[in-house]
Amino acid sequence: MIKDRLGVYPGTFDPVTNGHLDIISRATRVVDRLIIAVAGNAGKEPLFTIDERLAMLNDEIANLANGDGSPIEVRPFDVLLMDFMASVEAGVIVRGLRAVSDFEYEFQMAGMNARLNPDVETVFLMASDRHQFISSRFVKEIGRLGGEVGHFVSPGVRERLLKRFAEGD
Repeated sequence: MIKDRLGVYPGTFDPVTNGHLDIISRATRVVDRLIIAVAGNAGKEPLFTIDERLAMLNDEIANLANGDGSPIEVRPFDVLLMDFMASVEAGVIVRGLRAVSDFEYEFQMAGMNARLNPDVETVFLMASDRHQFISSRFVKEIGRLGGEVGHFVSPGVRERLLKRFAEGD
């Protein structure tokens, strides 16, 4: 019997961008089930709370065209990724790469994770050419300075960003 391939796409998702959604959509073609694991990452001083980021992602995956029926769920995590992987019995980490500069960091992380648990594979998906330059950090910076972020995030996320910046962060 073939065991389901459960993948985990970990990240801060502060906020979720069109690039993230592209990787999520494409990851469903690689794994049977996908968990989007949202890291608390208080050290990064996120713009949105963990609950807000979970809600954003749940809203976005509800709108995601998922024609192949692959189940996607969103969960928070605040432990070592490999411990989270073990707790959900997942065998695949999904990571997106935007540029060569991402590769070095991701390659090191994949190596460390392989040492922690050699049964877990890391799969890298290259960002689509339309999304290679998008990062949550740049989206927040553009939004903070009054620039238009609608090219980089969904309308729902754009509204949340505008509201947050109107509140003064």
